[in-house]
Amino acid sequence: MPNGLDSPPIVPYIRECDFAVRKPWNYPERRLLDYLLVYIQEGTCRFSVDHQTYLFHAGQFCLVQPGSLLSLEGLTNTVTPFLHFDVAYNPVREDSFPTRPGQIDLTAYNHLLQPTLQDLFKLRVPVQIQPQNPILFKEKLLHTIELVHVANPLTQLRIQQLMIDIILAMLEPYQQDVPSIAPSLNWITSYFSNHLSDPLSVQDMASRANLSISRFGFLFKQRYGTSPHQYLLQMRIHHAKELLTNTELSHESISDYCGFADLHHFSKIFKQRTGTTPGEHRKTTKNPSNR
Repeated sequence: MPNGLDSPPIVPYIRECDFAVRKPWNYPERRLLDYLLVYIQEGTCRFSVDHQTYLFHAGQFCLVQPGSLLSLEGLTNTVTPFLHFDVAYNPVREDSFPTRPGQIDLTAYNHLLQPTLQDLFKLRVPVQIQPQNPILFKEKLLHTIELVHVANPLTQLRIQQLMIDIILAMLEPYQQDVPSIAPSLNWITSYFSNHLSDPLSVQDMASRANLSISRFGFLFKQRYGTSPHQYLLQMRIHHAKELLTNTELSHESISDYCGFADLHHFSKIFKQRTGTTPGEHRKTTKNPSNR
């Protein structure tokens, strides 16, 4: 599944969780549809993930990703809080399930299989994860499990927030492996729209994008087919036309709201861009309901 616009939205969903307290135990081989996060709170465990064996002791964390072949074993008495969860949104996510022993061929359930972190974020995250702040990570994990069964909308929002924090904490130590990509300019139209009346400069825009002026100008023209100045000017003219048509605002006020230096500058640029003066535009396009 490609990363970017075609990727599903990140909407964590907890499928099953518990504070598992067990004597020495064994959970036979299966393959996962979702994510499994385990905290070894007490005891020692031996997990096999994709034919590789890992030994876990108290205080360590295990992350098993979708599609992985997994078997679990508690070598001693253990306390292992765990979460089965989705990271990416799937409209049929409630049909998915934590797989059971012997469920290895999941061909019939491919539509339920979650994308891996590599698929979603181009990050290689190991089975034995090492959060930068393991104490805080543990607290968030345990708090999430405590809250899951509280049927309260505000609590559910809190759980979503906690899960986002948990996922970010899992990813942060491994971000150095992210390939460099072109900076996104998706914010630019909203930024211009919210600052039409401000005296924006290309330097302001480039600084906000953390780019040099020349690099920003190149990427902007590549994306929008024109320079930042011309694009902003066109947005100001478009907004002025809307105000002339749908409001009783004076030309002076419209000039100010749309970021022109003064009324003369507004009238001159408007005539250059539209072929008519602001007054002529208002007469020919005035909404009858506003007359």
